[in-house]
Amino acid sequence: IQWPEQEGMVSLRGVLVPVVDLGKYAHIAPDQPREIMIVTEYNGRTQGFLVEAVDTILRLDWSQMRVPPDMLTANMGGLVTAVTELPGNKLVMMLDVEKVLSETTRYDDSFMFKDIDPIDDGSRHTVLFADDSSVARKQITQTLDVLGVRYIAAINGRQAWEELKKLANHAENSGRKVRDMLSLVLTDVEMPEMDGYILTRNIKSDPRFEGVPVVMHSSLSGMSNQQLGKSVGVDEYVPKFEPQRLSQTLRRLMNGDSNTSDKK
Repeated sequence: IQWPEQEGMVSLRGVLVPVVDLGKYAHIAPDQPREIMIVTEYNGRTQGFLVEAVDTILRLDWSQMRVPPDMLTANMGGLVTAVTELPGNKLVMMLDVEKVLSETTRYDDSFMFKDIDPIDDGSRHTVLFADDSSVARKQITQTLDVLGVRYIAAINGRQAWEELKKLANHAENSGRKVRDMLSLVLTDVEMPEMDGYILTRNIKSDPRFEGVPVVMHSSLSGMSNQQLGKSVGVDEYVPKFEPQRLSQTLRRLMNGDSNTSDKK
């Protein structure tokens, strides 16, 4: 099935790559024909996006990104996950690529959860997760719901860190350890205001969170990303949109098994 936003497939070096018209997907009328294709690799898959032009290519620190205003989020249907300002008062919106890919393929992912079994006594476990993508958050919550564990959701690393500090204060006031109240932290990599690397470094450098494993959950599947995660103390690295693999990793860590045989 080909959806309206899909322009078809193109063969690049012998590989068939799906092509999505970003403007058509976002309901933005073109000022000129969209004849430039940006080819990207995301979560181990390659796809092309048709655009009108490439204005500037920048590498920005995620600390420069801000959570978009609620009005912008509503107007764009949740498509914008972050905003930043460039010189000359140019406002740049960051698109949720995971949402774009999910909605332009429109596949039924319910089968991905059918072989996941609940964790024994799962309700005694709590997972805190952070992700700026609404699509990713939905799939994470589906996975955790099937496992039967409780969870705290955050839309970026900064919000997650604030929640963790509250939890640490509560643990201290009640004479308990954080690891007795929180089983695991699951974090995306690229998020506005605080990314997953900084969040992990904060957790691992704070003795209050000793014994709480951190799992990095990302569409950035390259070895360099995984190595950077390990360098800040990540315990496991799991690709996004693989609920069964995620559930296996969470189950093992929450059962207290630190065996790293699944690591890559």
